[in-house]
Amino acid sequence: MATLYVSPHPDDFRSLLALIAAEFCPSSRLRTHTEDPPASLNARSRPTLLLGAGEGDSVLSGASAVAWYLANQGNRAGIDTKQQSQVWQWLSFADNELTPVSCAVVFPLMGVMGVDKKLQQSSRAELIRVLKVLDQALEPRTFLVGESVTLADMAVATAVLLPFKYVLEPSDRKVLTNVTRWFTTCTNQPQFLKVLGKITLCEKMVPVTPKTNAAANAKAANASPAVDSADATANGPPKTEAQLKKEAKKREKLEKFQQKKDMEAKKKTQPLTEKKAKPEKKELGVITYSVPTAPGEKKDVISPLPDSYSPQYVEAAWYSWWEKQGFFKPEYGRKSISDQNPRGVFMMCIPPPNVTGSLHLGHALTNAIQDSLTRWHRMLGETTLWNPGCDHAGIATQVVVEKKLMRERGLSRHDLGRENFIQEVWKWKNEKGDRIYHQLKKLGSSLDWDRACFTMDPKLSYAVHEAFIRMHDEGVIYRSKRLVNWSCTLNSAISDIEVDKKELSGRTLLPVPGYKEKVEFGVLVSFAYKVDGSDEEVIVATTRIETMLGDSAVAVHPADPRYQHLKGKMVLHPFCDRKMPIVSDEFVDICFGTGAVKITPAHDHNDYEVGERHNLAFINILDENGLLINVPPPFLGMKRFEARKAVLQALKDRGHFKEIKDNPMVVPVCSRSKDIVEPLLKPQWYVNCTDMGKQAADAVREGRLKIIPDHHLKTWFNWMDNIRDWCISRQLWWGHRIPAYFITVNDPSVKPGEDMDGHYWMSGRSEEEAREKAAKRFNVSADKITLRQDDDVLDTWFSSGIFPFSIFGWPNETQDLNVFYPGTLLETGHDILFFWVARMVMMGLKLTGKLPFKEVYLHAVVRDAHGRKMSKSLGNVIDPLDVITGISLEGLHALLMDSNLDPMEVEKAKQGQASDYPNGIPECGTDALRFALCAYTGQGRDINLDVNRILGYRHFCNKLWNAVKFAMKTLGDNFVPSEKAQLCGEESVSDRWILSRLSAAVGLCDAGFKAYDFPTITTAIYNFWLYELCDVYLESVKPVFSKAEEDSASQRQALVCRQTLYTCLDVGLRLLSPIMPFVSEELFQRLPRRRPQSDPPSISVTPYPNTEEFCWHSEEVDRDMEFVMTVIKTIRSLRADYNLTKTRADCYLQCIDSATVSLVQKYSLQIQTLSYSQAVIPVTGNQPVPGGCAVAIASDRCTVNLMLKGLIDVEKEVTKLMTKKGDLEKQMEKMREKMAKSDYKEKVPVKVQEQDADKLRQSQTELEKVKEAMDNFRKMM
Repeated sequence: MATLYVSPHPDDFRSLLALIAAEFCPSSRLRTHTEDPPASLNARSRPTLLLGAGEGDSVLSGASAVAWYLANQGNRAGIDTKQQSQVWQWLSFADNELTPVSCAVVFPLMGVMGVDKKLQQSSRAELIRVLKVLDQALEPRTFLVGESVTLADMAVATAVLLPFKYVLEPSDRKVLTNVTRWFTTCTNQPQFLKVLGKITLCEKMVPVTPKTNAAANAKAANASPAVDSADATANGPPKTEAQLKKEAKKREKLEKFQQKKDMEAKKKTQPLTEKKAKPEKKELGVITYSVPTAPGEKKDVISPLPDSYSPQYVEAAWYSWWEKQGFFKPEYGRKSISDQNPRGVFMMCIPPPNVTGSLHLGHALTNAIQDSLTRWHRMLGETTLWNPGCDHAGIATQVVVEKKLMRERGLSRHDLGRENFIQEVWKWKNEKGDRIYHQLKKLGSSLDWDRACFTMDPKLSYAVHEAFIRMHDEGVIYRSKRLVNWSCTLNSAISDIEVDKKELSGRTLLPVPGYKEKVEFGVLVSFAYKVDGSDEEVIVATTRIETMLGDSAVAVHPADPRYQHLKGKMVLHPFCDRKMPIVSDEFVDICFGTGAVKITPAHDHNDYEVGERHNLAFINILDENGLLINVPPPFLGMKRFEARKAVLQALKDRGHFKEIKDNPMVVPVCSRSKDIVEPLLKPQWYVNCTDMGKQAADAVREGRLKIIPDHHLKTWFNWMDNIRDWCISRQLWWGHRIPAYFITVNDPSVKPGEDMDGHYWMSGRSEEEAREKAAKRFNVSADKITLRQDDDVLDTWFSSGIFPFSIFGWPNETQDLNVFYPGTLLETGHDILFFWVARMVMMGLKLTGKLPFKEVYLHAVVRDAHGRKMSKSLGNVIDPLDVITGISLEGLHALLMDSNLDPMEVEKAKQGQASDYPNGIPECGTDALRFALCAYTGQGRDINLDVNRILGYRHFCNKLWNAVKFAMKTLGDNFVPSEKAQLCGEESVSDRWILSRLSAAVGLCDAGFKAYDFPTITTAIYNFWLYELCDVYLESVKPVFSKAEEDSASQRQALVCRQTLYTCLDVGLRLLSPIMPFVSEELFQRLPRRRPQSDPPSISVTPYPNTEEFCWHSEEVDRDMEFVMTVIKTIRSLRADYNLTKTRADCYLQCIDSATVSLVQKYSLQIQTLSYSQAVIPVTGNQPVPGGCAVAIASDRCTVNLMLKGLIDVEKEVTKLMTKKGDLEKQMEKMREKMAKSDYKEKVPVKVQEQDADKLRQSQTELEKVKEAMDNFRKMM
């Protein structure tokens, strides 16, 4: 067993790193000691890890070495070479960048000596700078490397642990949002919590009170060299007079420091008491809409806009007005939906969500995409219908109501009886079922609610029965006894999608419903069958030893030389009088195990096929409850997993047992009941899918049906070309009861039928119809027919499969069916491509002769930030409403208590929530959520959604809000927009450029919607509003408006500018509307109209911008402005380098040729305004530039010369640069020493060596720049 020596000091972050790494390595089995390691180990410092018996080569010393070893053991050092290099890079960042500056800030507070004074003075600012670099790196990700905690997170988190505890005040953390979010996520992981406990973040930076445990402090001497010196003075020899004087000085400094901090704190509190309300309101950002507005009435748009964006204010009242106005109905603006619309028809039906509760973020993604598409088509002027609906969710709903009955009343469904139980389900549906529709409305989904359907509604139920009867009469639906996925807990067959595949690496104990103790899985048991009439035996192996009671053969490969002599022989079953043949079959793998396989045709899918081929006995040993049948005592009546133990023991007792060993395997688990799924022979109803599957595959091959993205085609053809018949019966009470009747003929001339014989089953729209059909079949009078309706219900996917036409009244000819079927598009997640999409295509072609839609767009599956599937038991299923309105961690916990989870699952889920959302979920709003989800679709097959990142798009909404407010103020109350958006010929270069960028955004959005490329749309809109309109255009035209009243030319220029600005706002909001419907409507309603009498009342029915109207994109203008922005950024960079925050300096732009001079002159006002320059003077390359300028190259065409003489304190700047020069030289020296070590090239990964070389080159470049700047400054002295 390994021994880890660590410091007992609670703030020794190096030892804490080793302890956390050990927690992520559960197999390490460490002994932990807090005393010094034995001297014989030659360990330089703690932590030290002793791996063996104490020899030198089995000792690891130092935090990085120990943590790397432990993290590697726990697979936390990166999953491949690339990740390992990234982890190594972050380790280096923690050691070289973070730790020195963290210690420099914290150690003086802790009273530790030995810290460089110069570093001490600038260390806090330097710490914030380094953390900002980290903050930027963390913006797009949850963890530093990959999608889970690695050593990189452990090392960097422990390096910033002390600053978070003692230095970083709330105002600092507000600046470092990503770092704070990441740090709290890390430190709330169970492994961190076990070592660190609950971390209390710093409220105010004050000297740290020394720990009261003197012994512990003495033991902590290894925390760092700096701590060593402090403790040495505490426990060493008597102090000299000089030392005592030094300590007195130190105490005096600390007292002064404390007084200074108290004064600062006092200053902070005084103004806050006077202006308390305003900052608080700004920070919370919660403003509510309080104008009395009746549901369905238009929202007040006369009152001024609030100071800042607030989702609660913006999202109030709009939806009910949209709904009441009928904007979401295809009839809006038309006399009749049957009238020909030259723009076309767009119809899409919603993938009906389960009625069993609430939507999660996966549904939110589906609805964000579908609603954006629907709104876009509506704005294109098409006859648009997005049809809502809800699925009855047979198994899920029955399980929910059964659990509720047992929890509240102690009753099972059998206690109530079928009819009463179904009434309970309807009661539950009527109470809870509308929650989903409420969520969809909160998401802004523009569905036609008058056409909403529930799959158990009479209209849809009639269609389901009609579909079954037609397909049964045709022979496409038939009865057969085959293996099904059986849940003993549910007493029902379940579909493949309801079977979770649980992967095991070896022996594992799993909980199984109905068993007090956990059951063993992941082992392979070998035992022997004796060969009849011989001393020989054949050894076979199985992971389900209890199934050997149902064995009816042993199979070997026909080419296996080991068993050639046993062909035609029998083996004897040890527990019953059963002789079993040894059969030859090519499915056997010669190389696996002994090459002999036990065959249990009634309980294994592969064995079933072998049994069919060799005409073997099918011995069913399990009943519907999982109890053993058709077996000899003592196993008869045993529960299946109790029989597992009993059979194993009996084999041992009889000398047949050989061995048991770990075996990686996949265990099928019922997603609804968590029971282990059993393959069981049952008579069921099946759909013959062979012809329908071929038609569905051909539709795609021939291009009649398009699947997007096309990387799903391989999956489609694989399923359709190898399709199996579909089991459609379920042994449930809730659902569409199968309209089939078992026939008993009361006539001695007709022999009685068996349940599995399809000849004795008749379907009918009523019992009378079925009786008439049965009488005809058996040629007897109707009075001799007795019928028993099948108790089973249809698979939920059967009713979903006809959803695209059952919602329109099929099989009846209706107006809606004629107009909207076939539909235009089916949009859903790729995980149900087969279970739902394929079945809709097959049943649409079968029952209507038409494809149900022309295109299928499959979006990615939403997972959590760690890449895990959304699961209630993990606590990562998030209600979209909680992201929209925000929720505390306690609130998330409370939701779990209202769920149907077991107490153990609730605790596990709570831990998951605390880890992912330590501070709860902030209020993001609907628009931000929708925008984020659409932006995420570019990730591919899966989306790892970090809820914290959605908040960034709320900030975008705020930027949008402020931009429109500023622009409207600039337009003025009397502004009247021109009737048509067009160029007048007097536009400035800024106007031409922003209109070019607007036209480019229109083109990108149009192409994006047509190609279902949502990231292109969101990026185009985001960049236009944020980086082009707000950052450049609005800033560049401020001088135009400030000089507007100077003369008529200025007034005319300002008017043109206002028209341009209005066009940008109007078109920009319309581009945004399909994705962000609420904020775009709120702001659009505040704008004046071009044609007030005839313009549509809402942005949702206003035409979407198109490239024919907005055709002003100019590559030349874009190219010129790109050059100008490069010049501006270079000037800004120079100003930042020399700390010119408010001072304006003259700027000389050295241009390579006269064309560039002309370009600079053309854009001189923009350059001057955006770079905060005093004057912009273009000069050609051969013209001299005055002395005293700082120089930077903007491009190969232009060099920037910024006049600094007389503007800055040169001596002060030189001193700062001297300090920076010294720091850089130290860093470079340290790096050179590291690279010069003899074992550097062997021990350090190549990738890290390359990174070190890059760092050295960067430092060299920076040093040269510093020297150049110093020379420039000295020239000014």
